[in-house]
Amino acid sequence: MIKGLYETHLPVSNLSNSIEFYKGLGLEFDHQVEDNLAFLWIEKDKSWLGLWKTEKVEVEYHPSIRHLAFEVSIEGMKNSVKWLKDRGYEPRKAFGFEPTEPFVMPNNDYAHAKIHFNDPDGNSLEFICKLENPNKIKERMYFSEWERLHHSL
Repeated sequence: MIKGLYETHLPVSNLSNSIEFYKGLGLEFDHQVEDNLAFLWIEKDKSWLGLWKTEKVEVEYHPSIRHLAFEVSIEGMKNSVKWLKDRGYEPRKAFGFEPTEPFVMPNNDYAHAKIHFNDPDGNSLEFICKLENPNKIKERMYFSEWERLHHSL
């Protein structure tokens, strides 16, 4: 029945600024509804992000709300910190890891490499990619450590 995620929404205080922010990440603007809602494609004709202009963006952050993770390639992940900084976006500390490079969170047969950052309204954003974990490594580590470990095994 369910084939995937088609849309998700985030609250923003300034629709024009937020449209430009997300276009800078590579999302494609599709359309705007009046002056309070805009849609941008995450994957063209597959999934999009709705940005809702509201005065209620000050909702306290919790991981269950105001969070969106974008899937990226492993190569994209390797270059993510530089890619973000080159475009004026600032990676942030997450799960105890400084934003100097992506980090890895293992889970039995697979793991996820990730880096976190915020949009102008403090919505939590993340780049993430899935990794194989054939050795069932359990400890969290920076991505460079993960790569060194896997090359030495």
